[in-house]
Amino acid sequence: MSTHANVTSVESIDLFRAALLVYLSKARPVLEDACDEVSRTRQWLQQVQRIHWENEVRKRTRLLENAQQALFSANVANLREPGMAEKNAVMRAKRALTEAEDKLRSVKRWSMEFDQVVAPLVKQLEQLRTTLANDMPKAAAHLSQVVKMLDAYANVAPGGVAGAMPVSEAKTEAQSESVETKPAGEKA
Repeated sequence: MSTHANVTSVESIDLFRAALLVYLSKARPVLEDACDEVSRTRQWLQQVQRIHWENEVRKRTRLLENAQQALFSANVANLREPGMAEKNAVMRAKRALTEAEDKLRSVKRWSMEFDQVVAPLVKQLEQLRTTLANDMPKAAAHLSQVVKMLDAYANVAPGGVAGAMPVSEAKTEAQSESVETKPAGEKA
């Protein structure tokens, strides 16, 4: 196992930390919006849509009853044979009522199944939200400490003398010395 670190760029760590902070600032609102959207969808399904389709079933039931009454009245009157208009109105009203009943059943079924279907996904969102809220700020703070420690380390000479040149300057100087010391036949 190596006993020394091979850090070539403290600036890269600092840039990564800055990028991490930018990511956090963009990811948190998106994640909050997703969690809010799940809540709004649950409310819409369990309250708004259920009430809407219950009202539609009542309204379409009245329309069917009215159409059947008109057909019955035409039959009883014996003045004329019930027309196609009355028969078609009853058939349209039956189809509309059947559609509303089907929609209401679907809404009730989805209301019961919504939490079971969505719960695993919401759990993942909550885990990510916790990570973004707790772990990532700690990681950014840790990276800041790492940069400070590496800068302090770079300012200490190999023999323990303070005031030595920073890592980036030492690297540049070492590269320029290696170019100067190569034999004339070798390419730099």
